[in-house]
Amino acid sequence: MKRCVAAALAILSGTLCGLSNAALAQGLTQGSAQGWPTKSVRFIVPFGAGSTPDVVARLIADRLHAETGQAFIVENKPGASGNTGTDAVAKAAPDGATIGISIGGPLAINTLLFSHLPYDPRKDLSLITMLVTQPSALAVNASLGVNSVPQLVDLIKKNPGKYNYGSIGTGSLSQLAMEAIALKSGTRMIHVPYPSSPQAVEALIRNDVQMVCLPAISITPQLGSGKIKLLAITTAKRSALLPGIPTLAEAGIDVQADAWNGLIGPAGLPDAVVERINRLVAAAITSPAIRAKLSAQLMEPIPDSPAAFRARIDADIARWKPVIAAAKIKIN
Repeated sequence: MKRCVAAALAILSGTLCGLSNAALAQGLTQGSAQGWPTKSVRFIVPFGAGSTPDVVARLIADRLHAETGQAFIVENKPGASGNTGTDAVAKAAPDGATIGISIGGPLAINTLLFSHLPYDPRKDLSLITMLVTQPSALAVNASLGVNSVPQLVDLIKKNPGKYNYGSIGTGSLSQLAMEAIALKSGTRMIHVPYPSSPQAVEALIRNDVQMVCLPAISITPQLGSGKIKLLAITTAKRSALLPGIPTLAEAGIDVQADAWNGLIGPAGLPDAVVERINRLVAAAITSPAIRAKLSAQLMEPIPDSPAAFRARIDADIARWKPVIAAAKIKIN
């Protein structure tokens, strides 16, 4: 009888100890979340200084430093179409000391372009929030003599393979958007890749290429020259920042190709920490000061839940898979 009582007490003691440890762990997690960040935070950008993700990351880092008093150190890790920096986030410890910004390429499109990635975007990353969106713009050289998307489609249909389009690289959103336009309109064009948007725009002005689909901010400053025309933007609906410009959808071409940025962390980041970062960052990018700076770059804040972020990635994969297959685009 005494042995039974002793055994029962031992089991009860172990159970209470386990519950106590679980409660303590939960309390530590909640405490870490409430106090995040408790030390300096590394903020990884998978592209070079001056890129759109870099600009967005630095705006957020400055704001979070002011809000929390902790240092946010922006670290640029460009390479492999954004894969290098995104992989650095995936390989970091899930302790809240490393976060990163990424885009549709490393999180969605590159899963279709690369035969192997050093990380699995679905398994190795925590999605925190969408950050901003930026419309792409379809523009043509003025000498082409077209003033609308239907006129452009009619022209290239009559002359398949005659006209060139510029992009910022194989597999880039700028290439996929043009290939999607070709696929939807039943025609074809010649792809000419360039290292950057400014170089692609310069090629358009020189008429080395006759059309491009690039971030709108790279097109709008050049419209005053009269050498290029902006025909449409690629967002689902008209942008409040470019209200007079129609969408491709309005012209009967169902192509959406806005460039978005999102905030990520390594897999295993506690839900409570994700929630706190989400809340702080959403407040930062929708603040009047940052919203004004984003607007100047034709960007709009779009903070959302991790679930909505995941849905956006899945939608991009579904959108670009048939385009990539039809155009036979592969990087490795």
